[in-house]
Amino acid sequence: MDMKQCDEAFTDTSSQTGLSGLMERIRTFRPQNVFTWQLAKTLAMGQGLAGFICGTALTSQYLASSFHVNTPMLQSFCNYSLLCVTYTTMLLCRRGDDSLLQILKKRWWKYAVLGLVDVEANYAVVKAYQYTTITSVQLLDCFVIPVLMLLSWWVLKTRYKLVHYVAVGICLLGVGAMVGADLLAGRDQGSTANILLGDCLVLISAALYAVSNVCQEYTVKNLSRVEFLGMVGLFATIISAIQMVILERNEIAAIQWSWQVGLLFSAFALCMYGLYSCMPIVVKLSSATSVNLSLLTADLFSLFCGIFLFQYNFSALYLVSLVVILIGFIAFNAVPAPTAASTSANLFEEGYYCDSMQETNVRITAEDEEGDKIQHYHHWSHRGSNTGAVVCSTRM
Repeated sequence: MDMKQCDEAFTDTSSQTGLSGLMERIRTFRPQNVFTWQLAKTLAMGQGLAGFICGTALTSQYLASSFHVNTPMLQSFCNYSLLCVTYTTMLLCRRGDDSLLQILKKRWWKYAVLGLVDVEANYAVVKAYQYTTITSVQLLDCFVIPVLMLLSWWVLKTRYKLVHYVAVGICLLGVGAMVGADLLAGRDQGSTANILLGDCLVLISAALYAVSNVCQEYTVKNLSRVEFLGMVGLFATIISAIQMVILERNEIAAIQWSWQVGLLFSAFALCMYGLYSCMPIVVKLSSATSVNLSLLTADLFSLFCGIFLFQYNFSALYLVSLVVILIGFIAFNAVPAPTAASTSANLFEEGYYCDSMQETNVRITAEDEEGDKIQHYHHWSHRGSNTGAVVCSTRM
């Protein structure tokens, strides 16, 4: 059988297997197969991250509204310094290939770029509020999700299915409901000094966040969480310190320090430190895209707190938005997204034989091999290179 015939046979077999597999899944669907402990843990941890973001939003709003403090780089510097003190110190205590010196020798410039990307992503979104409205920021900030899915497909080889795109659409509908509730409640606040510039800053920030999140997912799944946080903390501390001195030295000098201001700075730094420390754990458990879908509820948590703390007007659309986003998040995580596509070309590269492709359901277990060893041991010495079993399977 030549290569063309082999590929056609494999395609026909895959199509038949895919159709029958889909019908079998529909027939045997059980809710308990979707609402698993893994999904509940991912959802709970994601909402915990949203709670940290809510804490940073509340402390920043108190600093700006009650004490007239607007120093985003100083606040970021406090967070990066905590990461540096904690995780970079842990790297200093390591020996061998995982030590700080070896990591710097191998890939220091990559982490320097990643630290710059992370710092500028935070700065750009905060700066955007000076030029555009809250509504524009909330809508355009969702741009991070399609960019993240594109980068995951390209860099991480993640292959999304139709249900994932539908789930993302559901989540974005929830964001639309949240923005509509803001408009009805009269919260379309913010500056309109240069809306085009502000919107561009939000889009730039979303793209930078997507790059940072994809790099984070790759690092924590292939290297280590401590390495990622330690190296980002090191370079981001240096970069944010330089940028803070250049851009915010006058604002910092004008701060009227008190124990309330110090407490708010500390609360912000701890919330950001908790977010950065826990996010790699959730990313490793699920994916960067899944985490960002979960974080869409952060604005809602801030709004719910603002109803009691800042006397925001309540709208039932906020609850609708929360439910819709959670439904989309659950749907996204109900079906796993494979990280690499199985193709016939890959099978040929791995040395699979064409004639064996029709036997897609043949699997040799460890127990079968062990039994074969016991019963036919005296034949094995004459089999030579033919002892390798060919296993063909089709990933649905």
